[in-house]
Order: sequence, then C-alpha cells, then structure tokens
Amino acid sequence: MAESSALLLVSFGGPEGPDDVMPFLRNVTSGRGVPDGRLAAVAEHYFHFDGRSPINDQNRALLAALRPALDAAGLEQPLYWGNRNWHPLLADVVRALAADGHHRVVAVATSAWSSWSGCRQYREDLARAAEDAGGAVEIVKIRPFHDHPGFIEAQADRVRVALREHPGGRATPRLLFVAHSIPTAMADASSYADQVASASRRVVHRLGHRIEHEVAWCSRSGSPATPWLEPDVNDVLAAWSEEDVRDVVLVPIGFVSDHMEVIWDLDVEAAETAREHGIALTRAGTVGTHPAFVDALVDRLRSAVTGRPSASLDEPVGQPSCEGHCCLANGDTGAPAVAAI
Repeated sequence: MAESSALLLVSFGGPEGPDDVMPFLRNVTSGRGVPDGRLAAVAEHYFHFDGRSPINDQNRALLAALRPALDAAGLEQPLYWGNRNWHPLLADVVRALAADGHHRVVAVATSAWSSWSGCRQYREDLARAAEDAGGAVEIVKIRPFHDHPGFIEAQADRVRVALREHPGGRATPRLLFVAHSIPTAMADASSYADQVASASRRVVHRLGHRIEHEVAWCSRSGSPATPWLEPDVNDVLAAWSEEDVRDVVLVPIGFVSDHMEVIWDLDVEAAETAREHGIALTRAGTVGTHPAFVDALVDRLRSAVTGRPSASLDEPVGQPSCEGHCCLANGDTGAPAVAAI
C-alpha cells in the first residue's frame, strides 16, 4: 500500500437521544430477525440514561487525544471518524474521504480483539463502504492491539487506581476481568477468549504482585439455546460470595471505553449482584484516553503507514495490518446467526 493520505477511527456507535434508540438497535441487528420486543427490552437500558450512550462522546475525546499525539509522531494526515451503527455512519464518512481526495486510508477500530464481531465485521464494513464510494478509496485496517504493551500498561494503571480507591482495611481484592460474551461458535473460529485471558494475565503481571483473578463475560444475548462464552460476571460474583470473598475489583478489559455494556451491565447489574451478596465492589476504569493507550494506537497507525515495526507481545511485529483470512466466522465470511447487541 502506498503512503496513506488519511487516518480513520472506526467504532460501534451509539444513540445520542431517546428518538435514536430503536433505530440504532435496528441497525445493530439488521438482517438477523431480532423482533422489536427483544429490542425494546434492550432499549430500556439506554432509556435509563435518557436514551444517550456515552460512546460517541468518548470517541470524540479519543479523537482529541489522538490528534496531538499523531502530530508529535510525524503523522500529519487528517483524522476522520465513522461508526458501524450510528452517525457519523461509516458509509457517509468514506464517501467524504473520497470527495476530499483521500484514496489511501489506514483505519483503526475501537476493539482490541480478534473475532468476527470485534475485527472481521469491521473489515467487511470498511470494504462495503469503499465499494459504495465507487472503489475510489483503499482502506487498510490495523490488526487488533490486545497484545500491545501500551494497552496492557494503560489497563494496569486503571487497576492500580481502583485498588487504591477500594475501601481500606480489607484484604487485597480479587480481580474479575470482564469482556463481552460471544457465541461459542464465533469464539471457536477465533483467538478471542485466549487473547482476553492472556491480556488479563499480563495486566496482573504488570501490577508487580500476585493477585487472584479470573475472567468472566457479560452482555449475553440471543436465544438461550445458543451457547455463549461463560461464566457470566454475575454468576462468578455469586459463587465467590459462597467462598466468603467480600472484596472485588471489576476490570472491564474487553471494552476500551465506558459504553453501555459497562455502565449498565457492570455498573448497574453487576453492582446490584455484589450488593445482594455482601461484596464490596470497585470498578476499574477502561483505557479510554490514557496516554499509554493513545500512544499504542499511534504506534500501530505509524507502523501501518510507514512499514516500521510496531510493539507486540504476541505476534510478529512485521505485520501491521489484518491479514486477508483473519477472524472468519465459522470458517467463512458469513455473519453468525446470533450477534451481540
């Protein structure tokens, strides 16, 4: 790929008011036959927060943090932002890129992980948007950043803060790392679960002292007959209470910002479960705009733009972008029958 002329932040998107909620959820589940009754139940999570997801504001904050860091790294290309499911919609943004004369674009998605919904679907969204723009834009997506030392350090630093803020005079809390559950068929076709477990271990190691920890999952949806990754975060909290565990720090390692799966599934539902079982619960922050995380994204983008190696704890440093065969759904390019909403 020739040198890029623009950079693109790609995210999930979220409603910014009550009238946006149901259209947004219909976009998320388009083509999957999810009835409005199911969507209405999910919509209540958004209405609890006046119909506004914080994700778009957090993307704006990330854009503001990235710009000076990119400039300092010598990446002066303009930075655009497009969403999969809500405005600014990716298709509109890619058309704007073409209209602005940007034909070579490097994209980064706000997902750290390899899976169909966390990686491959973004690649297919980008390819579709480029085709809709008349094929005038070539887009390369950087590979997931779960193994970047900057991502690990940023999450470890958020945990350090949570440990300091946890009520004093108690034993060291257990750490419960949480990521979005996905259907086991999707998980079996990727390294998602292994990556979450590996990143969690690395965060604990970065803390510099031994802390008991486990990985759990949240936000399961779809038919009860379809197996999803387990255990659920609420089930783990209930089981730990039976072991007389009374101090827990939740670490939302699966999410880079505090969007709905964090502020509802963890801050409301898991917090209520903890109260019911007599557990003192502190929730660590997401990496958000932590300087180490911002620098990690800049490093990955610079690698894709210049061909220079990027820092990596797992994979060969010479591969800055996603490979053509990565994150296929059940061995092909079709969407799985069930997807998270």
